[in-house]
Amino acid sequence: MPEAEATVRSFRFATDDLPEPQRDLALRGLRERGLLPVEPLPGRVAHVDITKQFLPGIGVLCGTLAGLRQEASPHQRDSGAELFFAVNLSGRSAALQRQREISFKDGEAVLLSGANGGFSVVRPTPVRFVGLRMSQKRLAPFSRGLDDSGMRVIPANTAPLRLLASYVGAIANMAGSMSTEMSGVIAAHLHDLVALSLGSTPDAVAAAAGSLRAARLQAIKRDVAARLLEDPDLTVAAIAARHQVTPRYVHKLFERDGMTFTRFVLEERLDHACRRLRNPQFSARSISSIAYDVGFGDLSYFNRVFRRRYGATPSDIRQLAQLNGSLG
Repeated sequence: MPEAEATVRSFRFATDDLPEPQRDLALRGLRERGLLPVEPLPGRVAHVDITKQFLPGIGVLCGTLAGLRQEASPHQRDSGAELFFAVNLSGRSAALQRQREISFKDGEAVLLSGANGGFSVVRPTPVRFVGLRMSQKRLAPFSRGLDDSGMRVIPANTAPLRLLASYVGAIANMAGSMSTEMSGVIAAHLHDLVALSLGSTPDAVAAAAGSLRAARLQAIKRDVAARLLEDPDLTVAAIAARHQVTPRYVHKLFERDGMTFTRFVLEERLDHACRRLRNPQFSARSISSIAYDVGFGDLSYFNRVFRRRYGATPSDIRQLAQLNGSLG
């Protein structure tokens, strides 16, 4: 993959809407175009739901695969100079290279080098995963033992590995809005997190401090968004405990991002409320019920901060959505 690739490209593909007889044909097309080199396994129903992003110097693949063999050939362009880093978020996979086979399960990752020849990753049953492809030359100065690396498994309890998986999950939703400048920053973060997961040199650990902060912030934001509706009294102390950091550290992460934890939680609650007010499925619920559902205990406060954020009242937003719906 060219280091100077400036254009951010991405695509999403899923087999769910395809009849089974057409799935093999669609997968063959992806394989022939070099986008997804997979082969259906005999006696298995192939399932694919993936997002692929091409960032500067690194390719990112994430989603779910089942009933497939994913392959990489040493005859592909530049494959001998590339590393492949596969993380199983859930499920079990097997990696095969040079007549050697290793399995890796929930939370574990495997490192494969194209310099050691072709390889395949087999996923008979559903596996939710993250896969990264990058230059071995780019990563070698920052990680130990890459020059002679064969297949190896990285344990699930490796902290940078968990941050890497969470970070990729966050950026998968940003593909359509990612600028070229942002893509370069994210690519650098991913390289740092892979290096830290593999065992970095002391210089690399110091250089990756910014990437660790960015990944932790994204992980915390995703956690807050996921728990917001379940816990109306969500606190920074509870989030800090879940991520094994101090509340002060969480506050500092948000401050570096030009935000406060309290403000982020408030805006997330307001965004949830706004989406429900615009959604016809919630048209029968009162505005006060929606406010309480997303964690507001004071209706007058909800109305005040809602208007400050959106420049309109909750009633205005609902009426506009209903008008647009009737016109559509």
